[in-house]
Amino acid sequence: MEDVASRLLLRVQLTSDGHAPYLQAVENAFGDDINYAMLQKIYGAAPDSTKGRYSPAECIGTRQQIIEGRPDPKHISTSFAERQNLTMRMHMRRFTRLTNAFSKKFENHMHMVALYTVWYNYVKQHKSLKGLSPAMAANISDTLWSMTDLAEMIDATLPKSGPRGPYKKRVS
Repeated sequence: MEDVASRLLLRVQLTSDGHAPYLQAVENAFGDDINYAMLQKIYGAAPDSTKGRYSPAECIGTRQQIIEGRPDPKHISTSFAERQNLTMRMHMRRFTRLTNAFSKKFENHMHMVALYTVWYNYVKQHKSLKGLSPAMAANISDTLWSMTDLAEMIDATLPKSGPRGPYKKRVS
């Protein structure tokens, strides 16, 4: 949360779900310089017609609570974050439990999330942005990157040690 706060120049509106640690994290990072609300979903039992082994409970309502500042009630929503999480899970099966792609090593997971984030923002063309990447739409990049561009940037950061880079051929 402190990392997010350090990157923002203006006061923003933030909505979190009801996870209690967010209260202290937002307070520590932003103090009173934020418009912060919490949106808690209220769940009930899943209907009998949809019950199965992994059936989620049904959302039967929500409760909004203003925590700090003056958040606009029309924009108290977790939908943007939930949509981004769904998109990430659909593109990266590492987030999907019960698959053989689920990340078991945290370091590999972090690298995959970083790679996905760069791909999503610089390589992927978004229909909602008329074929631009988010980086192009935000005037951060003039061109659409390719995966080759990304691989070359990664290679350029690796230390050079011999003809095959930092990796040595195994000797039997």
